[in-house]
Amino acid sequence: MQSEIQNIIHINKLYKVFGPKPKTVMPLIEQGISKSELLRDHKHILALRDINLEVERENLQVIMGLSGSGKSTLIRHINRMIEPTAGNIWYNKDDILDYSTSQIRHFRRKKISMVFQNFGLMPHYNILQNVEFGLKIQGQSKRIRTKLATEWIKKVGLEGFENSHPHQLSGGMRQRVGLARALATNAEVLLMDEPFSALDPLIKTNMQTLLIDLQKELKKTIVFVTHDLEEAIHIGDKIAILKDGEIIQNCDPQQILLNPKNKYIQSFTRRVNRGRAIKVGSITTLKDKNYTDTECNENVSLEDALKLAINSPSTKIRVVNDEHHYLGSVDASSIIEKICKSNK
Repeated sequence: MQSEIQNIIHINKLYKVFGPKPKTVMPLIEQGISKSELLRDHKHILALRDINLEVERENLQVIMGLSGSGKSTLIRHINRMIEPTAGNIWYNKDDILDYSTSQIRHFRRKKISMVFQNFGLMPHYNILQNVEFGLKIQGQSKRIRTKLATEWIKKVGLEGFENSHPHQLSGGMRQRVGLARALATNAEVLLMDEPFSALDPLIKTNMQTLLIDLQKELKKTIVFVTHDLEEAIHIGDKIAILKDGEIIQNCDPQQILLNPKNKYIQSFTRRVNRGRAIKVGSITTLKDKNYTDTECNENVSLEDALKLAINSPSTKIRVVNDEHHYLGSVDASSIIEKICKSNK
């Protein structure tokens, strides 16, 4: 059984096969049959293969991949909207696959919430009623529902729209309603399935900023699905990249950029503006105590750090953390090398 650790969710050897008799083809999958061969010769679809993933408490874990990679299928296992063919899914000390129907109902009402790409709002409810909905399912009184929903509507910037209906709001506003509804239940875990992908770029950026700001305040555990690596890097504490139902790499966003595991991961990182995405602390390795007059925080982008380094008398800057502890120094040439490096 899962030990007492920081991880709130622990997925162990998870498989999902779609087809008439998924259990019968599991031996072939364990022997290494490919996804295409399984479909061609046995008429079964391999959606997830041997998924092992630990989601740390109060972190934002991104699940990323192209269409058909299995990311949405994976996130729907966490609340048992989809049942696995094999494996375990631990929530704290419990394997949720052992839950009874009533336990699953309690889990979905109290412990976990979901935000969908298509908003999932009820068109005949006004905004207040939509945000209240999860609280109503929990059995909260009308007074408490109204109080909490009103607070969350204000928190996501929709005060004054309580009596409006979803069709009267823009896409970004509707997604704010969906986020408020999910957060109002005070669930410990928030599942977000490509929630911003249908939004215009500027609105998408605003929603990402709102999510980051709320996460700093609330410290929820969030599992966030996206196909956009720049979005993943911007919001994620960790990124798991899927291909054909398998996790190819799962680590800190900076390590994804600096040390992509294979050519598939490299194909994603080539599209990213490295100067803006990579933080100077990620490349700080010199610890020679060679102090300069110029310093910057470890979370400053390489692009901004380069400007400081070029204007420094020694073209070197000292890097410190949030507590102002010295981490090392970097020079302009090493920054330029990382910005210009191509992942070949």
